[in-house]
Amino acid sequence: MATQTLTQPDVTLLLDVEGVIREATFASSLKDENADSWVGRPWLETVEGLGNSNVQRMLDDARSSGISAFRQVTQRFPSGLEVPMEYTTVLLGGRAGMLAVGKNLQAVAELQSRLIAAQQSLERDSWKLRDVETRYRLLFDASNEAVITLKATNLRIVEANPAALRVLGLTQPSRAGVADQEFLPLLTERDRTAVQAALARVRDQGKAPGVIVHLGRERKSWTLRATLVTSEQSPLFVLQLAPVGGAMPVAELNHAPSLDALIEQTPDAFIVFSVGGIIARANQAFLDLVQVGSKNSVIGTPLSRWLWRPGADVAALVSHVNRNRLVRMFSTVIHGELGTETEVEISAAGDRETKPENIAAVVRDVSRRLNASAGNDSLRVALGSIGEQVGKTPLRKLVRDTVSVVEQHYVKAALELAEGNRTAAAEILGLSRQSLYAKLNRYGLEGDTDAVAIEGS
Repeated sequence: MATQTLTQPDVTLLLDVEGVIREATFASSLKDENADSWVGRPWLETVEGLGNSNVQRMLDDARSSGISAFRQVTQRFPSGLEVPMEYTTVLLGGRAGMLAVGKNLQAVAELQSRLIAAQQSLERDSWKLRDVETRYRLLFDASNEAVITLKATNLRIVEANPAALRVLGLTQPSRAGVADQEFLPLLTERDRTAVQAALARVRDQGKAPGVIVHLGRERKSWTLRATLVTSEQSPLFVLQLAPVGGAMPVAELNHAPSLDALIEQTPDAFIVFSVGGIIARANQAFLDLVQVGSKNSVIGTPLSRWLWRPGADVAALVSHVNRNRLVRMFSTVIHGELGTETEVEISAAGDRETKPENIAAVVRDVSRRLNASAGNDSLRVALGSIGEQVGKTPLRKLVRDTVSVVEQHYVKAALELAEGNRTAAAEILGLSRQSLYAKLNRYGLEGDTDAVAIEGS
């Protein structure tokens, strides 16, 4: 899909250096629109709202560096139809003007929504299992009763909870220090025979009376009861230890750290906002992301002021949380107060399983952008030669040639930035590995990168 949208743009505009449309071409999906009605009009007049500033940025960037970054606008067509579009603008050289190439984001937004829904469906069962495992781990660790699991085949320790580690006499309890140890050598020689007999009876009959064992440096007395449970790999013995004639010692808990302080120091942005999109809480990382100096300027402000992208705005995020209870890897853009645009991924969850009133979200900066000015001299020369063909070459061929030059430039730059790692280069470009391989083959770049390709590429 990425290749198709680049080689067959939905809208192609040939502009003069002032940004006035000299020629417009629409894809077949927009064949009912009158492209000629745009000729002679400034491009700025054909977009809605905030799109004006993005169009002006693309024009300024193209004039100064030869090519602009991709920016999103709401394009208003002659019929009145308004469509979210993503454009890049290229300087053709000399006074030949500029070329603006745009793609329709409606299909992208719909596909993104479907992908997120499919991802949630695929992950739901997995996270249910993780939830069960987490609950088991919490109960296992928090229990004051000492619990040890052994492999039934060789009586080696699989794991022991903190209470059991203290019973075994470890001054600094550590699972790593006891895992895969033999259990029987931890017992006195007299106790080993009784424990082996009890375990053999549990294996044969399913249960056995408790036996007294002596553990730890002081060899205190404990009642040991065993149960046999099945496991994917091999059966396990679960041993439960209770003190004889006394209560189980409880470890002193360290003072719990302040949750507020931990959230404030988290390097990823953290926010809490209502289902109406009003921010109730934000940490310092979020302030840095939106380029605001004070929390008072953020609290009580709509999140949509900074978070928006067609098909991936606050309303879409809230909708996914309402439908799935939580959302992961929700891709969108944060627009900073100083004009920056940062690609982010959001993981969020509501405060209730149904009809949440508030949503907590972690916002992670995932932007890995190529430097648009890198290699601009060679790119400008290549685009200049294409600009000389304006008026001599059909517009569609001019578009294809321009796209090829720009694609080759950024593929090479991505490979250089990733030090030859094709997987990393594909991630930087927002492509799949297969799409990157296809472009390398198309432009004859495979030989140039084989020498630096590393394992995993």
